[in-house]
Amino acid sequence: MAEEPKIELFIKASDDGESIGNCPFSQRLFMILWLKKVNFTINTVDMKRNPDVLRDIAPGSQLPFLIYNGELKTDNNKIEEFLEDVLCPPKYPKLDVRNKESRNAGDNIFQKFSAYIKNPRLDRNDALEKVFLKALLKLDEYLNTALPDEDSTRRSSRLFLDGNDLTLADCNLLPKLHIVQVVCRHYRNFTIPNQLVGLCRYLKNAEKCEEYVNTCPNEEEIKLAYKHVVKILV
Repeated sequence: MAEEPKIELFIKASDDGESIGNCPFSQRLFMILWLKKVNFTINTVDMKRNPDVLRDIAPGSQLPFLIYNGELKTDNNKIEEFLEDVLCPPKYPKLDVRNKESRNAGDNIFQKFSAYIKNPRLDRNDALEKVFLKALLKLDEYLNTALPDEDSTRRSSRLFLDGNDLTLADCNLLPKLHIVQVVCRHYRNFTIPNQLVGLCRYLKNAEKCEEYVNTCPNEEEIKLAYKHVVKILV
């Protein structure tokens, strides 16, 4: 029987120096490893109090990064591809999507969100909010559209982007949506409309998954991280 790989994931620490920090890329890899059902060690790195801690481990690298059997892996996309390749069936579950469209669903939401919250002009707020809402609506439409293996005459009722199981696409999108929800609600008094039934269903289903819930930074950490990012409307 092959030996279990030794895996260490290094992610950004929160403001307290120990908890999970606000970093969707860190959460993405954290979720992937959890879903792979493999043993791994998580290390939160406090870059504020100890900025030189990575000098000997991964000089010149940025968080997050991975050490797999002593080998350093530093690019998020390459780490994802590597883990999907080496942690494969039958021992580990396959996490890649079956439908390539699922991989890009919601890929422009974070960009529209950033433009919305970084705008300081009150006279432009409504227009930017509409653009942001349009991106959310596009994701909602995708989640409501039947996949090839579903009944095309009915609205989809699937749990996640690519079916009823979390995939790499969800690991990429959900951490960003969590930030979007917290920041918009706190700083712009904006919540995702209930009329977006597909998107609301998706988020509620994600909240039932330990792989997502237990890898999320707490809301106060996100608010603090965006305190000086969000512009006051004048």
